[in-house]
Amino acid sequence: MMKVIIAGAGMTRFGRTPGVGLRAMATAAAHEALADAGISAAEIDRTYFGNAAGATVTRQDMVRGQVAFRHDLLSSAPVINIENACASGGSAVLLAVEAVASGAAEVVLAVGVEQLSHVDRGRSAQALRGSMDIEEIGEEDPATSVPGQSALMACYAAEGQAYMEEWGAERSDFARVAVKNRRHAGLNPRAQFSSPLTIDEVVNARMIAEPLTLTMCSPLSDGAAAMIVCSEDYARRHGLGGVRVLASHLAPGRGAGSQPLGDAARKAYATAGLGPADLDLLEVHDAAAPAELIQYEELGLCAAGGAIGLIRDGATELGSKRPVNVSGGLMSRGHPLGATGCAQIFELYEHLRGRAGARQVQGARIGMAANAGGWVAGTYAVGVATILGTM
Repeated sequence: MMKVIIAGAGMTRFGRTPGVGLRAMATAAAHEALADAGISAAEIDRTYFGNAAGATVTRQDMVRGQVAFRHDLLSSAPVINIENACASGGSAVLLAVEAVASGAAEVVLAVGVEQLSHVDRGRSAQALRGSMDIEEIGEEDPATSVPGQSALMACYAAEGQAYMEEWGAERSDFARVAVKNRRHAGLNPRAQFSSPLTIDEVVNARMIAEPLTLTMCSPLSDGAAAMIVCSEDYARRHGLGGVRVLASHLAPGRGAGSQPLGDAARKAYATAGLGPADLDLLEVHDAAAPAELIQYEELGLCAAGGAIGLIRDGATELGSKRPVNVSGGLMSRGHPLGATGCAQIFELYEHLRGRAGARQVQGARIGMAANAGGWVAGTYAVGVATILGTM
């Protein structure tokens, strides 16, 4: 198997930009990644294009990647479209890594992009609902829907309530996650939100679904991120820098009680020959505040119930031994579904190359991205864990 590196990365600023479109965002991120690597579009053998909600929001049901790059030099490379809910971006990177590792391709572009906001907010709501089993929950019905509440947030609320009951967590603990991630986002010029929050502001914000208030939930976001994945041999021949891909694994959800992110992480640890204690930073899938705490435990940062102590002690803040979501996470960096997995890997890449600016994790050598997608039968439908290391 070929050794694989990420030789370049690019990312747009995340935010709400109705009408900008997949084409503009995807090409901007892709060309930044090409420029970062110092290669041309002609070098790309294949593109994996991650997008989750285009069919519903923009009405581009198929060939989204081909349409996005239609007027661009990147159209010369074959495109494979990837839809895996919120894990579309992470899945695109995983497939790019596998293509290079197997020798099927030498230089691959992985892109994650989403236009989630729209003047017709019903499209966004239906897209989010589509990450669940529609046959089970039914289609969006404007007559009975609760304004501002997504079906997914109801799931996260139930998960948070169960965690409170089992481990004694308080709403203020979820607020601490939001405050931490917003503080980190204030150092990230590509983040959607940067204004600081206090615990009281988070706790007293508009209730979305008990116990989750608005600022405990990820927002509607648009944006794109991309990376150039290539063989280490290609990088050496062309004098390219970058970071090594030490492991990338995907695992399925198997219903309530299963841990797709934990399973994917355990596979990644085994492949890389590492453990949680070896990580210098993590990007986790904090679509809602309770999810981050639960993932501390699933990813092995602490024992079951121990996440409460970590967040109260500030053990996952920038400056600690193992900071989490230094980008601001989904709640503050933003969560354009199909772009999120790529954005997580972009963040690790920046730190491992020592160019994350004011939010730089000093001495960072190894990082993990944990990207989840969909919600079926009481848990995520899929989990993707990727570990990167310095060269």
